[in-house]
Amino acid sequence: MGKTGDDLEDLGIAPSQIGEVHDDPANAHDAVFGEINGDGPNYRDVGWLGTSALMMKTQIGLGVLSIPAAFDTLGIVPGVIIMCIIAAITTWSDYMVGIFKLRHPQVYGIDDAGGLMFGRVGREFFGIAFCLFWIFVAGSGMLSVSIGLNALSLHGACTAVFVAVAAVAGFCLASIRTLSQISWLAWVGLVCILTAIFTVTIAVGVQDRPAAAPQTGDWASDFKITNNPSFTDAMTAISSLVFAYAGTPAFFSIAAEMRDPRHYTRSLLICQGVVTGTYIIIGCVVYYFCGSYVASPALGSAGATVKRICYGLALPGLLVTTTLVIHLPGKYIFLRILRGSKHLTSNSMIHWGTWLGCTFSVAVVSYVIASGIPVFGGLVSLIGAFLGTLMSFQPMGLHL
Repeated sequence: MGKTGDDLEDLGIAPSQIGEVHDDPANAHDAVFGEINGDGPNYRDVGWLGTSALMMKTQIGLGVLSIPAAFDTLGIVPGVIIMCIIAAITTWSDYMVGIFKLRHPQVYGIDDAGGLMFGRVGREFFGIAFCLFWIFVAGSGMLSVSIGLNALSLHGACTAVFVAVAAVAGFCLASIRTLSQISWLAWVGLVCILTAIFTVTIAVGVQDRPAAAPQTGDWASDFKITNNPSFTDAMTAISSLVFAYAGTPAFFSIAAEMRDPRHYTRSLLICQGVVTGTYIIIGCVVYYFCGSYVASPALGSAGATVKRICYGLALPGLLVTTTLVIHLPGKYIFLRILRGSKHLTSNSMIHWGTWLGCTFSVAVVSYVIASGIPVFGGLVSLIGAFLGTLMSFQPMGLHL
């Protein structure tokens, strides 16, 4: 189905061609950002490899650290089955994001898609949900960074101080204006977090027993093939798995900054393949060796020394996750304020003041959330249950 004049009028921009590609992205007109030239930031300069890195970094970060604990609740076989089902659903939903973006180049975020499908009410509803989701995720990211700093410093300062440090660092890095510039951070963060989680995976395999297990007498892992959790515990575990795949709402924003959106599906398949493979390997191996003594976050499962090593490796990755999830809602608010204005793609004082104000506001609210809910597992489950399913299992194809 083509775009209508009312659709475009609601979004306040001019139509552009389906599958729009910018041969010279430094001097072009974009349906979302308007005129892009050398005098301001280039918002259409993310290649397909950078897109893969950004997609993977929105997912491999916080969620993977809670997967072994989710398997402990569900049992390893039901856990893997449920994870594969969630992976299939989110992959289809993510694929439809790319198709939707090609059909409707004027769409920047999930709120614009909601507007096309459900009118102004849908646009505002999904816009609010998008902001809340990523602000909560940013709070969770700050909390994970503070846990890492606590581990490295042997609790050299109170958690509140480390959360504040994470908030300041996240704000500074999130204020980089384009995803093309952040994509190199995504690669660094991805390598760091993968190195850390595979290190702890190897460590729990070669150690005699996990750190939380009884340290005397014979010991064998009490992992469960299946389990019989209560409804509440099962839903909490499933919510954690949903959260591990809850990058979908970011994929609209990432696709909007791609140099060639036709390569979106290629990037998506790489992302989902790597993510699902990593989750299954990490979840199964760590849970198999640790059983009910698995820690959440999982980096603490192999003892104090390995925990410090792993958090040292993971800290850049956790900080990049925090950076990205502050950047996304900040840019959404920024676009809502300046869309259609010459200041959107300029280097004016209004541009910079608005942009820094948006990222600062997101960082502050996320800091308040992280300080108010200082329990990693609880915050992850809350996000997954409250907003993860809503934002990740959306039938974007309804308005193709």
